[in-house]
Amino acid sequence: MNVTALFKAAKVDYSVDSGRNLDDLTVTAVTADSRRAGEDSLFVALMGTKVDGREYIADARTRGCRVVLTGRRNNLPLRAGGTTAPGTTITTTAAVDTAAAVDQKRPAITPDGHEILYLTTDNPRAAFGRLCAALRGFPAREMIMIGITGTNGKTTSAYLLEELIRFNGGEPGVIGTINYRYRDQVVPAPHTTPEPESLQQLLREMANAGVTHVIMEVSSHALDQGRVAGILFDVALFTNLSREHLDYHGNMQSYFTCKQRLFSHHLKPQGAAVVVVGRKQEDIDNGNRTGNGHGHGYESGNGNGNEGERRNGNENWSQRLIAVLQPLATPADESGRGKAALRLFRCGGDRGELQVLTSRSSLAGIEAHLTGVAGQWTLRSTMVGNFNLDNLLGVAGVGLALGLNVEQISAGLANAGAVPGRLERFTSHHGVEVFVDYAHTPDALAQVLRTLRRLAPRRLITIFGCGGDRDRGKRPLMGKIAASLADIVILTSDNPRSEQSSAIIAAIERGLLSVGSQRCRLECLLGAANMFKGYDLVVSRRQAIRDTLLRTRPGDVVLICGKGHENTQTVGGVSSFFDDRQEVIREQLAILA
Repeated sequence: MNVTALFKAAKVDYSVDSGRNLDDLTVTAVTADSRRAGEDSLFVALMGTKVDGREYIADARTRGCRVVLTGRRNNLPLRAGGTTAPGTTITTTAAVDTAAAVDQKRPAITPDGHEILYLTTDNPRAAFGRLCAALRGFPAREMIMIGITGTNGKTTSAYLLEELIRFNGGEPGVIGTINYRYRDQVVPAPHTTPEPESLQQLLREMANAGVTHVIMEVSSHALDQGRVAGILFDVALFTNLSREHLDYHGNMQSYFTCKQRLFSHHLKPQGAAVVVVGRKQEDIDNGNRTGNGHGHGYESGNGNGNEGERRNGNENWSQRLIAVLQPLATPADESGRGKAALRLFRCGGDRGELQVLTSRSSLAGIEAHLTGVAGQWTLRSTMVGNFNLDNLLGVAGVGLALGLNVEQISAGLANAGAVPGRLERFTSHHGVEVFVDYAHTPDALAQVLRTLRRLAPRRLITIFGCGGDRDRGKRPLMGKIAASLADIVILTSDNPRSEQSSAIIAAIERGLLSVGSQRCRLECLLGAANMFKGYDLVVSRRQAIRDTLLRTRPGDVVLICGKGHENTQTVGGVSSFFDDRQEVIREQLAILA
């Protein structure tokens, strides 16, 4: 596709550094990675959080790239020697001047003698996404697109939707945290939501393979960085919002604003917004009808504008999103199709389109009696945990939005299996229940511990740590939650990355100490004749799992959380194989031997 046609198809405005005719330049690839740039590539120089893409223009040139797109406000000089084309504005900040000085030393032509063409645009990130989509023929338009965003529950909801759609005759494709998959293809997932170049190529492959519905986990990073630019979703699901990624967003309001973009910028005008409304903790405990969505949580402040906010699964974020969406929405009818404009499905509240009359949860699964726009009906699932009822409600809401009836939804969700690393259950021969879960946020940890506490275990034991190079403020919060809801806590490493495991564990430990938890050697805590409560520190995750499982007794429930489905551990920047689930199986076999 020639450059003019590509930008026209993508609806991206641009300026050019010369009067050259762009119709004679063909582009077969759009990339922000200079290593993938070639003679027929368009290289987009993006400003990242750690890397300035403009510093890689020279590398793209040496690989033969002849077309470069940068941001208008932070242009590099467009020609050797620092001169620019008439009418081009250069921002004279120190950072740009420094980059410009570097650029003066770069060649203005490719190794094969072609002159570099510089294009500029106001929003390079959004342009990158739209250009990648246009180059692949906007593949998302050929499938029904379902986007899922929220702090917790995205992956579980994606798995449930995959089963629901397949059960009812669709051909689903999934793009999410665990992997990217469609038909018989399974691709490892480096990011929850891929970068635009990879994402649009994947969507094109899915469309060509006959995928009818794409279920995409849409992270806040992806929304902030424009990875889904050029995509409009038919249905968008909001699962919940609680503390996470504040190392990136700074505060909860900014985090929420990014999540909201899925609905304000990437949802079709007549699409469907499905919002899970949190339930009161007392209603969850008693299996009663849902409440007003403000829940019962724990208090915390982090100095980022969040002081005194309640920290449950949804606090008031669902209601705030609903307040934004309601003026745009038309009440949904029984078929799930509104008369005009946006269709809004509120799931779990006492005034929504899908409400819970009564529910109960056990190791056998979940049963909920529902009411709403589709009348009264019963939803059953083999999934464990009241928080999974919220996931089921959200998925049922998506089902209604897609036009499925309650019989189709009930049957499809009843058949949905376990999700890897999401409260995944392992039962030992001597009556110990072991669960592996991905819970790595304060809210998720609280939810899963409350769920397991309702099993009335002899002792509730949890093994966890926190990831390095991520939100440090959540570490003591998670320590406080673990000490409050578990009998025995074993602090260990997660993915320390570039940080020291001991420093991360010390930060978590402060939370345990704040509620009076006492440290005791693991052997004493788990001794057969003792019923001590407290915590210990075991830096090696493998040793923590082994030593704990060797000392459990009938009736104990063990939660190993933080990594879930992950099969690597990153220490000092080096990733090596490590899978909590494999560790559990290995230790159980060793005990049997």
